[in-house]
Amino acid sequence: MSTTVERLPASEPMFAVVNRPLPRVDAYEKVTGKLKYGADLRFEGMLHARCVYSRFPHARILAIRKEKALAVPGVRCVLTAADLPGEKTMGEVIQDQYVLAEDRVRYLGDVVAVVVAETPEAAAAGVKAVEVDYEELPAVFSPEEALRPGAPVLHEQYPDNVCARHRVRKGDVEAGFREADVVIERTYRTQFVEHAYIETEAVVAIPDPAGRGVTVVGSIQNPYAVRRTLVRCLKLPMSRVRVVQEAIGGTFGGKLEIMEAMSVRVALAALVTGRPVRLVNTREESLVESHKRHPYLMRYKAGFKKDGTITALQADIIAEAGCYACMSPFVTWRSVVQGAGPYRIPNVRIDIKAVYTNNTYTGSMRGFGAPQVAFGVESLMNEAAEVLGIDPLDLRLKNCLRDGDTTATGHKLDRHRVSVAEALEKVAVASDYRRKRQEYAQPQRGEKKRGVGIACDIRGVSLGAEGADWGSGIVTVEEDGTVTVTTGLTEHGQGLRTAFCQIAAEELGVPLERVRYLDTDTSRAPDSGPTVASRGTIMGGNAVKDAARRISAVMREVAAEELGVAPEDILAADGFLWARSDPTRRLAFDHVVRVCRSRGLVLSAVGTYKAPPVSWHEEEGRGEAYFTYVYAAHVAEVEVDTVTGEVRVLGIWAAHDVGRAINPGEVAGQIVGGSAMALGFALMEEVELQEGRTRNRNLDEYLIPTSLDVPEVYPIILENPDPDGPFGAKSIGECSAEVTGPAITEAIWQATGRRVRELPADLERVLLGKSLRPGRGDRGSQVRGGAEK
Repeated sequence: MSTTVERLPASEPMFAVVNRPLPRVDAYEKVTGKLKYGADLRFEGMLHARCVYSRFPHARILAIRKEKALAVPGVRCVLTAADLPGEKTMGEVIQDQYVLAEDRVRYLGDVVAVVVAETPEAAAAGVKAVEVDYEELPAVFSPEEALRPGAPVLHEQYPDNVCARHRVRKGDVEAGFREADVVIERTYRTQFVEHAYIETEAVVAIPDPAGRGVTVVGSIQNPYAVRRTLVRCLKLPMSRVRVVQEAIGGTFGGKLEIMEAMSVRVALAALVTGRPVRLVNTREESLVESHKRHPYLMRYKAGFKKDGTITALQADIIAEAGCYACMSPFVTWRSVVQGAGPYRIPNVRIDIKAVYTNNTYTGSMRGFGAPQVAFGVESLMNEAAEVLGIDPLDLRLKNCLRDGDTTATGHKLDRHRVSVAEALEKVAVASDYRRKRQEYAQPQRGEKKRGVGIACDIRGVSLGAEGADWGSGIVTVEEDGTVTVTTGLTEHGQGLRTAFCQIAAEELGVPLERVRYLDTDTSRAPDSGPTVASRGTIMGGNAVKDAARRISAVMREVAAEELGVAPEDILAADGFLWARSDPTRRLAFDHVVRVCRSRGLVLSAVGTYKAPPVSWHEEEGRGEAYFTYVYAAHVAEVEVDTVTGEVRVLGIWAAHDVGRAINPGEVAGQIVGGSAMALGFALMEEVELQEGRTRNRNLDEYLIPTSLDVPEVYPIILENPDPDGPFGAKSIGECSAEVTGPAITEAIWQATGRRVRELPADLERVLLGKSLRPGRGDRGSQVRGGAEK
C-alpha cells in the first residue's frame, strides 16, 4: 500500500507522538490471539441462552406454552415479555421495538421467548420445544406497498407507516429549473446491506451476589445506551447496573440496538437464575435478527446551464425502515442534509421519508445514510457530464464548494478549509485520471474493456444537530510516571485507543509506550455519547487533550518553580520538562511526578469537550447542521468482461482531508477498509428478502469482498488542520466508505456504455443494464435538452 500525505506548506508544527504512524497499542494481544472477545468469556456456573424467533413476518401472539421446553433435561427457565419487570420496548429515537415480543411480531427476527439451559445443546432443544400460537396478519414488504391507501398499519401511532420525514429548502427550485438549459431526471436504488462483521453478537450477564444488580459484558458498541435500556426494562437503579465493553470483532454500526435487546434478555435470565448467562448468536441468527443498511429509492432532478453551472436540484427519497424505526429518523436526516453533495447550488429542494415494512429493520451502518445519497447525487453528476459533453472531473471542479460558499442547507463555510477541489485535483493526478479517461473513450478491442470513474464527497463531522454532542475523558499520571486514559467512547477496530494514547502522550510530553488505554466501563468513565458518526477522534480526542492539558499545567508550574523560570517557559517533550530559554536545563518527567506527589498534588483530571453550537430548523429545512465537515474524492478503474458482466476493480485512489492525521498509518488503514466495504456495496452485497424471509442466511450466500476482489488502494491524506479538532484532527471512518460506489459505476459505464442505477452492480445489471427482480429497477428517467443513454 502506497500512502501519500499532503500537508499545508506553511509553518507545519513538529510533533513527537501525534501525526506519526506509530504501532497500535492493542496490536500485540490481537496478533498473538491473546485478546478475548465476547464469545471467549467463561464464568463459573455459566448458563447458556437461545432465542425463540417468530414464525411469521406479521402476526398476533395468542399464547406461548413453556411446559414442554421446561421438561427438556438441562433447561432451567423459559422467559417471555411477561417476565420483564419494567418496560417491554426499547428504541434510541422511537420506543417501538420489543425486547421480547409481547402481543405481536412484525418481522421474522422478533424474539418471543428465551430459553436458558446448562448447555448450548439443551438450550437449542428447549427452543424447539416452545410452542407459540399465532394469528397471521397481512404484511407489506416494500415501501411502495406500505404507502398505498388501505395498507396494513404496522404501528398505530403512525397510521401512514411513515416514521420519519425531513426536508431541505434553499432558494426557488422552479425558478432554477426555468433558468436551466438542460434538466435531467433519474431514479436510483440501493439495497439492504449486512454489516458482516467477523464476530457475531455475544454478551454475558453476571448477577451480583445479593441479586440486586447485574454486570453485562460483551461485544457492545455503546455501553451507556445498553445501561439505559437495562435500567428501563429491569427496573434497576443505574448504580446497580454495570456494562463493560469487551473486545469487538467488528461492528460498523451493527452492534448497537441488537446488543441492547440481547443484554436485557441475558440480564433478566441472570437475575432470575442467580447465575451468569451467556447469549451468542449464530451467523444465521445474526443475519435474520440484526438491522441492515436502509434501501433507498431516490428520484433526482437537476438543472444545468450549457457551461455546466448547476441551477437547481430536487430529490424525493424513500428509505425503507423495516419493522422498527431504530435510527431511521437520524439516518434520513443526515441523508437529506448531504443529499445535494459537495456542490454550490442556489436552489435546492430535498424531501425524504422513512417507511415501515415487515422486512428486517434498518439502522446504523458505516456512512449512516450518506453512501445511498452519495450514490444518487454522484451518479447524477456523472450522467449530467455525459449529456453536457463535459468531463465529470471538470463538471465537479466547476460546481464544487469552496471557501466561503454556502451549502444546500444555508451553512456558510468560512471557519475551515473547504478542500473538495484539492481532493479532486490530487486524486486525478495520482490516478492519471485524464489520460486514462481519454484512452478508454477510444474503441477497445477484445471482450474485456476498461473504464475509469470519479466521485467526491462532503460529510458532516460528529452528530451535529442530531443531538447533544459532547465528550469526556479521564487521564491519570500514576506514581511511577506511567499514564492511563479512559473515556466513554469505545474501540471497535478503528484505532481509537491508539489515537487517544498518542494525544495524551503528546500533550504530556511522554513516549507512547508509557500510556495505556483502559477498557470502556460504565462504572469507570462518564458517558461521552455513542461511538458513531466518525466522532471519536474529534470529540473524545478533544476531551483527552483537555484532561492531559490540565495535568500538564500542574506539572509545568512545579517544574518552573524547580528550575526558577516562568511556567510559560516550560516545554514538555521526550519524557522531560525543559526550559525553552535554556534547553540545557531540564527535569525528568518522573522526577516532577514525585515532586507533585510529595506536595499532595493530584495528577488526575477529567477533560471535557462540547461541540460548537449548530442550528437546524426542521420546518424551514435549513440551518448549520454540523460545526465542521470533511471532504474526499475517489477514482476507480475497472475492467469489465462484456460477455459475462463480471467487473474487476483494478485500482482505487482515495483522497481525504482529515484535518490532521493523528496516526497516518491508521488513517490509511481506514481509507483502505472503507474502500473495500464500499466495493462490496457497489458490486456484490445484498440481503435478499422474499416476503420478509432472509434467503441468504450465511456468508456462503451473502457475498462480501475477499482479498482477491479488493485491488490496490492508494490513500492520499490531505491535511488542512481544523480549528475545532485536537491538534487539528477531524475524522475518516465513515467518509472513506461513501463514494467508491458511484466511481465504480461510472467506470462501468465508460467500459460498457451501460448505466447501472440500482445497486449492487452484479452480473445481470452490468450485462443487461437492468434489474431482473420484480418491482425493482429504474422507474424511468427524463432529459430536457439531452438524450438519455
